[in-house]
Amino acid sequence: MMKEQIISMARQAGKAARGMLALSTESKNRVLHNMARALDEQRDFIRKENEKDLAAGREKGLAAAMLDRLTLSDKVMQSMMNGLREVAALPDPVGEISDMVKRPSGIMVGRMRIPLGVIGMIYESRPNVTVDAAALCLKAGNAILLRGGSEAIHSNLALAKVLQQAFAEENIDPAAIQVIPVTDREAVNIMLALEEDIDLIIPRGGEGLIRFVAENSRIPVLKHYKGVCHAFVDVSADSAMATAIVMNSKTQRPGVCNALETLLVHVDIAEKFLPVVYRDLVAAGVEIRGCPKTKTILPEVTAAVDDDWGKEFLELILAVKVVENLDAAMAHIVKYGSQHTETIITESYTNSQRFLREVDSSSVMVNASTRFSDGGEYGLGAEIGISTTKLHAYGPMGLKELTTKKFIVYGEGQIRS
Repeated sequence: MMKEQIISMARQAGKAARGMLALSTESKNRVLHNMARALDEQRDFIRKENEKDLAAGREKGLAAAMLDRLTLSDKVMQSMMNGLREVAALPDPVGEISDMVKRPSGIMVGRMRIPLGVIGMIYESRPNVTVDAAALCLKAGNAILLRGGSEAIHSNLALAKVLQQAFAEENIDPAAIQVIPVTDREAVNIMLALEEDIDLIIPRGGEGLIRFVAENSRIPVLKHYKGVCHAFVDVSADSAMATAIVMNSKTQRPGVCNALETLLVHVDIAEKFLPVVYRDLVAAGVEIRGCPKTKTILPEVTAAVDDDWGKEFLELILAVKVVENLDAAMAHIVKYGSQHTETIITESYTNSQRFLREVDSSSVMVNASTRFSDGGEYGLGAEIGISTTKLHAYGPMGLKELTTKKFIVYGEGQIRS
């Protein structure tokens, strides 16, 4: 029964996706504004359903941080509504034509940006993801089939119901946004086998979930396993700038994927720089796990073990290593990085350009906090996730990353000789 239900939902999503190909930008934008209005009008209903999840979570003994992520507070609701309006204000990528050239045969060949079709999203905890994903998929012309975590089932179903009503007001098939209404984990396996009906899977959550999806899906998966972000403080770095960047990267929100996890410091400035940044880090409650050279400079820090390199702590813990030069820093990133975000703090143009060219990561920065690695900060509006795979998107995924391109050809009766 569950299998038949999910297959039916996926096929309804496919039908809805085909219908969305004819939607104008104006129509999509009206729906996005209607969705924001509907969330505002249905706050009480959404709050009551959210409270069911929170009560169940408290009964299960969920951690305070998990309950916080589950809570649809007035602030979170307002953020969701603002996000919908922001997506409405973004340029519509669908139908954009580029690379139009005239071939020797006389035909004109170009490329048109088109929706991907049906997006399957598997995610944990945060019910606001339901709204963000729906907004981006609608604007990019896709239907979306959502499978949230069991801990947020009432919240997700309530949000989907409200959003579907806004779709229906604009005569758009409500099946363009659906939440799978079962909490059985087998639902995920069923989804991952529907390669005829779902075009792309996007998992969001812990490394365990993402690896499970990647290993079991018959459908292409856009993913990132973890965010092991590095900052390299070069020999020419301005100490005050470096300290500010390290502090922001590590302490502003330590539990997110773009937070700093490893600090690399050039050996020639380590004795001067490390005590300065250490003082501020410790004052902010950060535990330092240092290499032997770091321990020589800062004897009081905890000695790093092998597992600390390449680890996503997601808390106020920072691994620190003193390196010989830029090449050593980049070699460390190659070995332990996760292709999420890396930054260099330097006054050397040559070193900054080498770092940008040679570091293989979805976001590479010069003199900026890793916390900027975010779709909103990059001007994409809301993001549906971050991809550390290269096919077909790399980095934060916004509207364009939820589309692809097809070739279009104009002729005047040409035939091939």
